[in-house]
Amino acid sequence: MEKLTIHILLVEDSRSDAHLLRRLILYADQEQWQMLHVERLSEAINASRQNSAFTFDNSQIASIKQRRFDLVLLDLSLPDSIGLDTLKEYRAAVPDIPVVVLTGLDDENLALQALAEGAQDYLVKDQMTIQRLVRAIRYAIERSEILNQLRESEERTRQALAKEQELNELKSNFVAMVSHEFRTPMTTIRTAVDILEYNSKKLTDDRRTKYFERIQNAINQMLHLLDEILFLSKTEAAKLEYKPTLVDLVNFCTELTDILQVNAGSQHSIIFTFQGEFTQAQIDEDLLNCIFTNLISNAIKYSPQNSIIWFDLICKDRLATFQVRDHGMGIPLKDQTSLFQTFYRASNVGVIQGTGLGLTIVKKCVELHGGHIQLESEQDVGTTVIVTLPLQ
Repeated sequence: MEKLTIHILLVEDSRSDAHLLRRLILYADQEQWQMLHVERLSEAINASRQNSAFTFDNSQIASIKQRRFDLVLLDLSLPDSIGLDTLKEYRAAVPDIPVVVLTGLDDENLALQALAEGAQDYLVKDQMTIQRLVRAIRYAIERSEILNQLRESEERTRQALAKEQELNELKSNFVAMVSHEFRTPMTTIRTAVDILEYNSKKLTDDRRTKYFERIQNAINQMLHLLDEILFLSKTEAAKLEYKPTLVDLVNFCTELTDILQVNAGSQHSIIFTFQGEFTQAQIDEDLLNCIFTNLISNAIKYSPQNSIIWFDLICKDRLATFQVRDHGMGIPLKDQTSLFQTFYRASNVGVIQGTGLGLTIVKKCVELHGGHIQLESEQDVGTTVIVTLPLQ
């Protein structure tokens, strides 16, 4: 079995002590060990950090990026640092390489303090033997590897717990949102049904028609919520497919504008504009419909009556840039970075109904196209959402 090379950084300002350590390693017949010697703490930190080439004792050239140091033998008394400060400064700069401290003092308190500061072991130069040196190096590397494995395991556990906490929070938000959003239309349906059932004879035809319309609107509201939930579940399960076809973007946007204008009635005006030469694009029409139905519906929902919603398309440099602009209530700056999170709603929406799912769905549809979405908004001024998609 091939032996793994161990790379050691020796930080020692005494050339005689450094020579002694090299001879001890040589006598120990540790041919697979390679050692780089520096005399100052600053040099040790630079050598540990930089991806430069250094000459090891066997005259081989090795890149530190490729040949990371496995261990540092660190003298505490150096020209640019003295005592435990030497260890503290090195550990602060390079926390992931195990350190064995070298000192000329046989001081038990100093040894304990060095271990408390992160050293793996402590060697007194005058008491050093081949066996002690080899054992200290091997044990230090083994202990460091075990500690790294424990840290990695702890980090994986922490991430798993954080993910579980996030999922639990999403479930709680989902239940709360569904309960709230379903309660209103269900109440509307129940009230309308009760009136129709118990007061039918007293109602005029117009009043009956009005209550049936309320029932129909409530049902449509619940169906829309269910569609959003099912759509989002598909994206989370990676089951939502991107199926591009050749689409004339101007025709698509014109037809969508007409449909949404009918739904908006006379309370809002939706104006579509186009700039560019190319109108054909390889794009998923269903996802595109989902994107701009959500964005324009939001613009209508959060804008005052008799206001204009601008729907712009610019085709240039093989990109289609869509803009949906309104002069509505706008979004507070503190909310803008979180708007694409599931169930998140701006703090100023008040009693306006919504699920906090629309923009999450929009962002996922845009990403499936390999596109980009950005939002610019100022409270009480208006909002512009910009969607950029590749034409092919």
